[in-house]
Amino acid sequence: MLLDAKLPARFILRQILPDVAVLLLISVVFEGLKVFLGQYLPPIPLTLPAILGSAISLLLAFALSQSYDRWWEARKVWGAIVNDSRSLVLQGRSFVKPTHRSPALLRGLAYRQVAWCYGLGEALRGQDPMVTLARYLPPEERAYAERHANKPLALLALHTAQIQDLYEQGALNPYQQVQLDATLVRLCDAMGRAERIKSTVFPTNYRRLVHFLIYLFLGTLSLSLVEINGLVELPILLMFAVTFFLVERTARYMQDPFSNLPTDTPVTAIARTVEINLRHLLDEETVPAPLPAEAFYLM
Repeated sequence: MLLDAKLPARFILRQILPDVAVLLLISVVFEGLKVFLGQYLPPIPLTLPAILGSAISLLLAFALSQSYDRWWEARKVWGAIVNDSRSLVLQGRSFVKPTHRSPALLRGLAYRQVAWCYGLGEALRGQDPMVTLARYLPPEERAYAERHANKPLALLALHTAQIQDLYEQGALNPYQQVQLDATLVRLCDAMGRAERIKSTVFPTNYRRLVHFLIYLFLGTLSLSLVEINGLVELPILLMFAVTFFLVERTARYMQDPFSNLPTDTPVTAIARTVEINLRHLLDEETVPAPLPAEAFYLM
């Protein structure tokens, strides 16, 4: 997640350098056409690139709006995960009868939930979560998760089995079991929503259409500026191009909030917050610090 800090120009310009390089090549070609074939080229009124520019602005506004909706939905999903993770451990601490409650039982529940948060974030980013899970799970649970393709789902299954076992032992009454199961259902629902955002690809043809229209706009604008010197025309084209390409690239990165980029939803930092909260609930003395931010973003 980008922070409210000054973004380095290197990070911004690096995203659009290929497009700007293509633009420079196109500008040189059109400048050569105007120099050698200017008298044969039909005049192009400025109204044509103006209409194209307006159409591109509408397309980019739609893409940016839809991309932000996806990013914001992902952030809301992880906000719900934080709340339900806290609720799960609080319910386990208050519902389980004192005769069955033990520090090991609550620690196993809390650490498994911490592992679930880290594992879900890494799985969404296409990473292998087993290295992280190994820090929080006992060997038998690690072996169980290793056998599953969907590691976070395996941990939810372990949660369910533990709650069922507590109910059969009489440590929970039926109402308490229902409440704990409802919390697990919400966690599973949040996981499914995040996976849906990750697996639903924004139409690539839309991006190609926008790129084609941007290049068409810049070409027609260059031909419309026949009376302007090339040294003046090039900065004008660059100004329009950089603006359009930056908006398009911003929309593209926000379309996938789990792509392991600075524009991501900060799932690792959120998982660290969950870990801090749950370990405090366990009354542990050694608790990790919040995840530090990079120069201008938080992962």
